[in-house]
Amino acid sequence: MGTFAVINPATGETVAEYPDATAEEIEASLASAQKAYKEWARTTTVAERAALAQRAAELFEERKDELGAIINREMGKPLDQSIGEAEFSGAITAAFAANAEKWLADEELEVEDGLRSFFRFQGTGVILGIMPWNYPYYQVARFAVPNLILGNTIVLKHAAQCPESALALEKIFRDAGFPEGAYVNVFATHEQVADIIADDRVQGVSLTGSERAGAIVAEQAGRALKKCVLELGGSDVFLVLDTDDLDHAVEHAVGGRMENTGQACNGSKRIVVLDKYFDEFREKFVAAIGGQSYGDDFGPLSSAQATKTLASQVQGALDQGAEVLVGNNEPEGNVFTPTVISNITPAMDVYSQELFGPVAQLYKVPSDEEAIELANSSPYGLGSVVICDDLERAEQVGNQLDVGMVFIGGAGLEGADVPFGGVKKSGYGRELGKVGMLEFANKKLFRFAAK
Repeated sequence: MGTFAVINPATGETVAEYPDATAEEIEASLASAQKAYKEWARTTTVAERAALAQRAAELFEERKDELGAIINREMGKPLDQSIGEAEFSGAITAAFAANAEKWLADEELEVEDGLRSFFRFQGTGVILGIMPWNYPYYQVARFAVPNLILGNTIVLKHAAQCPESALALEKIFRDAGFPEGAYVNVFATHEQVADIIADDRVQGVSLTGSERAGAIVAEQAGRALKKCVLELGGSDVFLVLDTDDLDHAVEHAVGGRMENTGQACNGSKRIVVLDKYFDEFREKFVAAIGGQSYGDDFGPLSSAQATKTLASQVQGALDQGAEVLVGNNEPEGNVFTPTVISNITPAMDVYSQELFGPVAQLYKVPSDEEAIELANSSPYGLGSVVICDDLERAEQVGNQLDVGMVFIGGAGLEGADVPFGGVKKSGYGRELGKVGMLEFANKKLFRFAAK
């Protein structure tokens, strides 16, 4: 079996296989992307490139049912969520298209000598994207679209289990009018990826994936003096500190944990509840998690390996003294029963692990200070949710969290134009919004001798 294959996680059936790229195909892809950068990206305007992106946004919407069916088959996401991801990818693409001229406008500088000076934001060349399986369209849209509009060209290496969505994405950009070489899909092996990063035609690399993969890519990029953006793992906290509506808190905690069958880097994985609410919250939360419906609320885990890893982590927690409040850690195939574990201590391995699946950790704390300490004890620092009716207090708590994002009042506050990214072992750099669009920009200084 080749590296790239569609294996339906619901059935274990190998649906399709695709050969790894040859060395000649990798070279042709790089040459094509470099040619497109020189002959297209550097000679077109932001408005012209944004118009192509707008057409791509329309194609995401037009093809959403087809796109949804593909990733439902590739990685098991429930069909309505799969279609929703295609729709959101279109919304992201449209947001970049609509805002590009404003976000990429020249930035005038106030300088002491009064000479006219400004930054102009332009592309730098070919950018490599290494994308994950858990959001096959969304992750690519938020990386590739701003770079294409900026004036970069893209070589995209998708996850090994997502070859059909990878090809569907390439077709969208070509059908939208982007020229040959502007967006190139490659079925590259890990060894070939290292060679691509080292190639002088490549000016940067963006990876969304595991901490381990991020460390490898960052090392390779560093040796080649290439900028990289890393969006890695997370073990986000969901803090319940002060509320007159505990049902709202439970609803958002369940949604934050169960989105994409719990396979989201910024999912609410550690639920931390102030002691005065804990007993009532636990009862309602456990009942809600236990009432999740397979096929509607969650699907299979993405692969047999993902299932094995999660089951091993949960079993390790139980062996070290954690308690299961709901769930049985006995997956049927790749169907993992939604689970809540509690009585977790800092001495346990699970305390610092990321659980990538429908398993929530539940903690009780006596104060805001201990909630903050628990939150910051994680090696990860992606996002967080703070449930607190006192918004000033919520903001003060958020100020003390070592994370890249603080959502106050609810989970799922992402937006098509809202920046995304973390700190610590969750990576560095930002995607989405203006800051995401400028990550791989050449911030070129213009300065005139005459005032």
